[in-house]
Formats: sequence, structure tokens, C-alpha cells
Amino acid sequence: MADADPVSERLAAARPLSPHLSVYKPIITMAMSIAHRISGAALYAGAILLAFYLLGLALGPSAFSAVSWIASSLIGKAFVFLFSWALLHHLLGGVRHAIWDRGLYLDGPGRELLAKATLGGGVALTILLWAAVALFG
Repeated sequence: MADADPVSERLAAARPLSPHLSVYKPIITMAMSIAHRISGAALYAGAILLAFYLLGLALGPSAFSAVSWIASSLIGKAFVFLFSWALLHHLLGGVRHAIWDRGLYLDGPGRELLAKATLGGGVALTILLWAAVALFG
């Protein structure tokens, strides 16, 4: 194959490279964006497992006892706990984006405040939810 002409090679060498993650300083809004995407993907998996649980309920007592046994195991409870966190975190991330869509809190401190509120709120609401489940059944 013939080499490209020298002008094209010089222009290609002068073009800026695409920015990479190593160029940017990690900030909380970047981490919350990644967490929002991961929690959204986790909700798909959780919705499938919830559908299996409801299918077990619909199929009768023996099927329901099998899925209930899985859901009440330590791994099942941990999954349900993490699913509830993913749901609440993703919900608050959506609220954060809705606030930004209104043009509010777009300055640096506002973005940081909403990102921290999303993280803290998701954790706090998950703990409150599970405390209420423990207290009221």
C-alpha cells in the first residue's frame, strides 16, 4: 500500500487527540453519572428477578415457596437491599437531571450539592425504607 501524501500526514499529526478519562480530574458529578448508569442497568436485572418472583406467586403455592425461599435467603435479602438502593439512587438521579433541565443549580457549587444530595439521599432513603420494613413488617 502506498504511503499517504506528506501534507495529509502532517495535518493528521497536528489534529488534537480525543480526550480520555486520564485527562480529566475525577469529580463527584462524574462518579454520580457513572453510578446512575450502573444503577439503571441493575434495575433491568432486578426487574427480571421481580418478574420471576411474581410469576412464582401466580403459579401457585409450591412455586411461590421456592422463590420466597430464595428471596428470604441472605443473598436474596442482600440483592433486594441493593435493588432498593439502586431504585432510590436512580430516582434521585432523575430528579437531579430534571432540576438541571429547568436550568437550576448548573453552577459548580450547585452541581456538587445536587450530586452529594443524590448520593446521600439514596443511602438515607434506603436505610429509612429498611428501618420501616423492620419496624412495621
